[in-house]
Amino acid sequence: GRMPALAAGNSEGDIEMLSVAAFGLLIDHDDADREFAYTDESSLSEAQQRGWTVVSVKDDWNTVFADGGGR
Repeated sequence: GRMPALAAGNSEGDIEMLSVAAFGLLIDHDDADREFAYTDESSLSEAQQRGWTVVSVKDDWNTVFADGGGR
């Protein structure tokens, strides 16, 4: 019965969930060298308009897959 305090997502499909949370966090999968890049522009645009925090895989993460896997 309560709205979430925090929601985190990584795609356009998560916009509704992020919209109702007090704090929204969007993961921007923008590093095709280390992990498949797939965040779409509509998610990023929505994040900017709504003031969500955006975390860039390319710029903000030192490790994506600790064991070197993922591909």
